[in-house]
Amino acid sequence: MRRTISNSFARIFAVLLKELVQLRRDRLTFAMLIGVPIMQLVLFGYAINGDPKNLPTAVVALDPGPLVRAIVRAAENSGYFRVVEVGSDRQAEALIASGKVQFALVFPADFSRRLLRGETPSMVVYADATDPAATGSAVAALQALPQTALAHDLVGPLARLQGGAAPFAMVIHRRYNPEGITAFNVVPGLMGVILTMTLVMMTAMAMTRERERGTLENLLATPVRPFEMMAGKILPYVLIGYGQVLIVFVAAQALFSVPMEGSFALLSAMVLLFIVATLSVGFTFSTIARSQMQSMQMTMFYFLPNILLSGFMFPFRGMPGWAQTIGELLPLTHFLRIVRGIMLKGSTWADVWPEAAAIGAFIAVAGTVAMLRYRQTID
Repeated sequence: MRRTISNSFARIFAVLLKELVQLRRDRLTFAMLIGVPIMQLVLFGYAINGDPKNLPTAVVALDPGPLVRAIVRAAENSGYFRVVEVGSDRQAEALIASGKVQFALVFPADFSRRLLRGETPSMVVYADATDPAATGSAVAALQALPQTALAHDLVGPLARLQGGAAPFAMVIHRRYNPEGITAFNVVPGLMGVILTMTLVMMTAMAMTRERERGTLENLLATPVRPFEMMAGKILPYVLIGYGQVLIVFVAAQALFSVPMEGSFALLSAMVLLFIVATLSVGFTFSTIARSQMQSMQMTMFYFLPNILLSGFMFPFRGMPGWAQTIGELLPLTHFLRIVRGIMLKGSTWADVWPEAAAIGAFIAVAGTVAMLRYRQTID
């Protein structure tokens, strides 16, 4: 009996050693097992922040008096605002529409005069509310300003303005999503997230499946050139990608009442650009992976920073500088800005072309790497 148990443990140990040796030889899988936990620790521990600070804020001070400067300084001291002065309401609204600033603070020309008379002048705030999570805490900090911003300035003869009602009022306009509906931000972003997750995986597995089944050699024996092979493999998934986007778009309109302020034709063109970028990544992975399992592992390794650093789940401006730099390299970051801009803000080509150019640059790099890797594979 003891000998039987001993032999059983010996066989289990032998299989254990065999699996460890096989794992050591499969360097890509071993790297994923170590890399994914490390990536999660770094991203969740250092990069994710649900309370963004230093949000770019345009200030239109038509009244440049000391009381206005005190209010602006108090806003800066809250830590939520990084002030940029502009000359007019129109400039401020253009900056908000382009996404270059998150807030605009507008002080009318008679602000100080009305305040000193004991009236209640209004300070107007425009907020880009496409992402409610990015503006919630900052708006709360602004709402506290009327009671606290001028506490050190209303002294002496001006002390009569303290102790009662707030010396000035604040009128907040939440642009593009006035009710703060989370679905307006999340549902359009799902277009990019779903395309990233599914198309990279399907494209990567398509080539590795050919290699595993031994049919890649048959394709190489045909007159098909590398570029033609790549195009033929990618085009079916372009149609699949459009089908997925159409499903999300119809659901956004029918179930969640997400507005469509911009051009559907422009949105379709930008979807095609992003699909090509996504498929180029999947094709690159297919030239590296040796099995379909490795293709899936690489897809998840690519998908994780995309969903965390693109601004889909957490405010982009809440991340530290190094995380924002990595996020700017990901095509999903730029596609989210494009699709939310077109659907919620009515953005035109003049507004989205910088983001489209960034995706185009990514396609050029990823496509070049894919072709070079593919040529090495067939050689």
